[in-house]
Amino acid sequence: MEDTKDLVLDIENLVIHYVLEEETVCAVNGIDIKLGKGKILGLVGETGAGKTTTALSALRLVPDPPGVIKSGKILIAGHDIMKLTPAELEKVRGKDVSMIFQDPMTSLNPVYTVGEQIAESIELHENLTKQEAYDKAQEMLEMVGIPAYRSVEYPHQFSGGMKQRVVIAIALACNPKLLIADEPTTALDVTIQAQVLELMKDLIRKYNTSVMMITHDLGIVAEICDQVAVMYAGRIVEEGPLEAVYNETMHPYTEGLFNSLPNINKRTEELRPIPGLMPDPTDLPAGCAFAPRCPYATDKCSDSVPGLKDVGGGHRVACLAYEDPDFVIERRKNS
Repeated sequence: MEDTKDLVLDIENLVIHYVLEEETVCAVNGIDIKLGKGKILGLVGETGAGKTTTALSALRLVPDPPGVIKSGKILIAGHDIMKLTPAELEKVRGKDVSMIFQDPMTSLNPVYTVGEQIAESIELHENLTKQEAYDKAQEMLEMVGIPAYRSVEYPHQFSGGMKQRVVIAIALACNPKLLIADEPTTALDVTIQAQVLELMKDLIRKYNTSVMMITHDLGIVAEICDQVAVMYAGRIVEEGPLEAVYNETMHPYTEGLFNSLPNINKRTEELRPIPGLMPDPTDLPAGCAFAPRCPYATDKCSDSVPGLKDVGGGHRVACLAYEDPDFVIERRKNS
């Protein structure tokens, strides 16, 4: 566990609901995330697990209404995000924390040149003149592999991969302490994905930036992350150092995610998808949310929600199998 004073991101007991007229969507249900300086955390899970809502809450961008942060504490680089005024938030966003959104096609303003869009953030946060900010914007373009002379061009003149590079340049322009990347390569083809990931890795190391990488791609996590947190139905079910989670997988859901991946060494072997669907977030089960899909579930799993238990080396798992000795024996027989 990181020393509290070294934490760049500290989220405690975060609960977020989307309150609609007819129902309430329980998107995030009491999660804790701690991220140290220069560390890269992979937040993994299926669509609808609550990953993007978690990310938006760190910048206080959860749409309100219908989004309501019911409880929780969010500290970024020492700032208590929940207590900041709108004016104070403006100073923190872009400077202390930046975000790369899912789709580069819609992240850029089509009526401003890319140079103007990068310079805007620099001018706002670094007290530079327009010309000085624009000069730095051109330097940032060069840094992400785009010639400076293209700063006068508009987003529609760039390919998808180039647009994502521009978005990365905007996010890193003011050297933020925390970068949140929400599926940054989803809209790109595989070759461009690899280039963009390599670029991000280099820049993150250069600036010693802490990163929360949100993805459903376990390959990307293995490539770039130091730590992993696996999310299911608004809760973190397993977390720890990359090697521990990947080599000593403990939660049945994480196990299911790995089993559903194709094995390049066993091409004739059938995939083993996780049966069933993620529960409806407006009607979550009373006990463990994964129990209806879990091959090891017992009656106890339907009654109580397991908390995260430390199993050593910073590896934590939320499963009754690691709380009840009898359950562990039963699970080993089935595994």
